[in-house]
Amino acid sequence: MSDTTRWLLPNGIDELLPEQARRVEQCRRRLLDICAGWGYEYVVPPLVEFSDSLLVGLGADLDELTCKFADRETGKTLAVRADITPQVARIDAHSLGREGVTRLSYAGSTLKSVANSIPADRSPVQMGAEIFGSAEIAADVEIVDLLLSLVAQNGLSDLTFDIGHVAFCDLVLDATGLDAGQREAVLSLLARKATSDLDRFLMTLSDAQEREQVKLLASMHGGRDVIARAREGFPNVPGVQALIDELETVLASCDRDGNVNIYIDLTEAHGYRYHSGVVFALYARELGAAIAKGGRYDGVGEVFGRSRPATGFAIDLKAWSMLADLPDAEARFVLSPATNCMELLAKEADLRASGMVVIKALGKAIDPRCTQQLVRIEDKWQLKPVEKTNGS
Repeated sequence: MSDTTRWLLPNGIDELLPEQARRVEQCRRRLLDICAGWGYEYVVPPLVEFSDSLLVGLGADLDELTCKFADRETGKTLAVRADITPQVARIDAHSLGREGVTRLSYAGSTLKSVANSIPADRSPVQMGAEIFGSAEIAADVEIVDLLLSLVAQNGLSDLTFDIGHVAFCDLVLDATGLDAGQREAVLSLLARKATSDLDRFLMTLSDAQEREQVKLLASMHGGRDVIARAREGFPNVPGVQALIDELETVLASCDRDGNVNIYIDLTEAHGYRYHSGVVFALYARELGAAIAKGGRYDGVGEVFGRSRPATGFAIDLKAWSMLADLPDAEARFVLSPATNCMELLAKEADLRASGMVVIKALGKAIDPRCTQQLVRIEDKWQLKPVEKTNGS
């Protein structure tokens, strides 16, 4: 590698400079504090695990995104997490092993082998909250309420809340005579919103009723009218009416909040394939990408010996911090001489305890953030305006 390229980072890997790092950390603290106020306990899963543990169960869907390497101590394969949700599910099912409802929150770095989002980011900082042990729709409502509370308390605006249900397509396709290959083709085309390709596929179906059902299924996305159209379009499909009832219950949370636009999409699932019920994503117009994803994923923990219903969400903290309305840093910066007398050290400690930032002077340069300095006047250390010198 030449000297001119040593500073380059891999594609999709970035570094957070002081201002961005401050915003990300400020968001992390605020979001976790809000979650704590709702009863969510903070956990810190490990960055690296044995791959056969990290990629079992939910993690199997993340295999292609996961970076792996050999453990020099054991010879086994280690893996860096690409998503923290499966780890938290393991903590609930195995490490904690509690009965009843458990609420957990987390925050940490992740790593992906390839970028699966635009703009490319292979090292997201993920923060999330999960509810384990409740299959009630009330748990889904709480998770959405919490996410929208985070939106409101962080001043985010112009967002779209995209909601769907992963079982809808399966229920509708179960009522048709499509074989497994045809079903997989339909689901793939719906996920890609490949309208023209879907039209060509429909021409291969000999049954007119099947064509109409699939065509109607493909139209199940848009505004609030999707709910009514789904009820009217599939009145006799088993399970559809109950599914729509669940969606309407969760959507009531959005109505109470009023800070987000609503988009209903019953034709695809968000996130990874482990979801099993209501799913949602929060999109920001400025970024053109999801800043949060979540939903229900029942059956977690089964591979750890305890099948547990669960629902939750994960936030992209770097993207979130770009949009959050954060207060400006209010700390005052004070320059202190590089003198280690006891009286000066005590004064510095008092100032720091009061919220000020005290920076020791090293060399002749004055930190440009400092507007005040500690000077000794009549045997006492006092604050005075910084005396700027020429060129400083």
